[in-house]
Amino acid sequence: MMTIDPKYTKDFSASLVVFLVALPLCMGIAMASGAPPAAGLLTGIIGGVVVGSLAGSPLQVSGPAAGLAVIVFEIIRDHGFSALGPILILAGLMQLIAGALKAGGWFRAISPAVIHGMLAGIGLLIVLQQFHVMLDGKPKGTGLANLKAVWPAVTQGIFPLDGSIEERAVLLALLVIAIMAAWQRFRPERLKLVPGALLGIAAATLIAQALHLKLSYVQVPSNLLDVVHLPGLASWKGLDGSVFGSAAAIAFIASAETLLSAAAVDKMQNRVKTNYDKELMAQGVGNMLCGLVGAVPMTGVIVRSSANVQAGATSRLSAILHGVWILAVIVLFPGVLRMVPVCSLAGVLVFTGFNLIKVKDVRHLAGYGRVPVLIYLATLVTIVSTDLLTGVLVGVTLSVLQLLHGATQLKVYTESHPELEGHVDLHLQGAATFFRIPMLTAVLDRIPDGATVHLRTDRLHSIDHSCLDLMREWVKGTGERKQQLVSSSGVLHSVLEEG
Repeated sequence: MMTIDPKYTKDFSASLVVFLVALPLCMGIAMASGAPPAAGLLTGIIGGVVVGSLAGSPLQVSGPAAGLAVIVFEIIRDHGFSALGPILILAGLMQLIAGALKAGGWFRAISPAVIHGMLAGIGLLIVLQQFHVMLDGKPKGTGLANLKAVWPAVTQGIFPLDGSIEERAVLLALLVIAIMAAWQRFRPERLKLVPGALLGIAAATLIAQALHLKLSYVQVPSNLLDVVHLPGLASWKGLDGSVFGSAAAIAFIASAETLLSAAAVDKMQNRVKTNYDKELMAQGVGNMLCGLVGAVPMTGVIVRSSANVQAGATSRLSAILHGVWILAVIVLFPGVLRMVPVCSLAGVLVFTGFNLIKVKDVRHLAGYGRVPVLIYLATLVTIVSTDLLTGVLVGVTLSVLQLLHGATQLKVYTESHPELEGHVDLHLQGAATFFRIPMLTAVLDRIPDGATVHLRTDRLHSIDHSCLDLMREWVKGTGERKQQLVSSSGVLHSVLEEG
């Protein structure tokens, strides 16, 4: 009698759990991106079947991610949906090249303050954007425009209470949010793998269908081939130089989110470890395919990946099968998807957006001082007030400035000894660079002629050529100033040797 390997059984059951988590998110994130829901399902299929087969992180699950929804929305708004394909091909190519050049580890070196600020900014933008979809309306073009439109939407759409479409839609969306919040907090341990989003959408769909509510519903084609839109020559001709910036932004954000998610998956289990460069190349292939067929971009997604690990997945088979199940649904049961109210997906995304804004992240950053918190806030505020790329660039720039500031910190001071008249300790601590030459010169000039100088540099961890030359000249001049150098330590020993 043939027996089935238990690990395949675990992968099979885990794939069903991940599929149930991914299905509503694939559609919702695509709609938040300004794309058809079927484009998100197509990304989920590619992320599962193709990227799952090539991934350097076998237990990670890839698909549409909230972190890219904002920038894709801006691309479609500014250039049209047809421009997304070429941009994704370029972004995927950048990821592929980065992986081939062994750049995977560098993406993990991005400051946590920037990453947390980016995710919080994205979360707030999604909340502001999807608030209008919860009222069965359309989001505005920018974060500030969505924020300004919140109060008019409430006063004109919800109040006065008169049974309007907006009121019905927002009640269904709030029901979804309430179910997800309650399930997250009170779900039984034996049902912990059942996704709250699925329960919320199922409840909203049943109510909408039972009451025959006139709302906007998800639109998916009956034929999968109708989803595929190959980028034609006209799509490439209409592009300008700004698309390279958009492609670079997608490649950067997708790679950072993917590799941070992969690192988190590694911490959750010890069965398999990630090859970061291979994972980056797999993501590049996936995004190039998404661009070719007219889908939205993908990343490795922590929500789906953690569900995969918790469900007991042992290999990449689970991620691959979850893509197969998405394909089966869109081919065999498109009518079921058309019964889902759009406002219920907006409820899922509002809940997801709030979860990206984590107070504990700010508390964690505060443990390292005020500067990381300021970088976090600057990134968040810039993303909301301008755009995602500008916000990330501001955060990265501030992080680099913080690094330069730390790398050029030098403490120089003298210390006298009353019991030893004429003896002076000269302390150099930190990094001596050309930025600090004026300060170093001022301290050296204050040492009195005829003093016996004890040079203390055991806490000086680096010195550049400019400061080294300055110290050599100072050592050579000690004779003229009748100063005596009687001790030294650390990196300046060579100065005395030459002096």
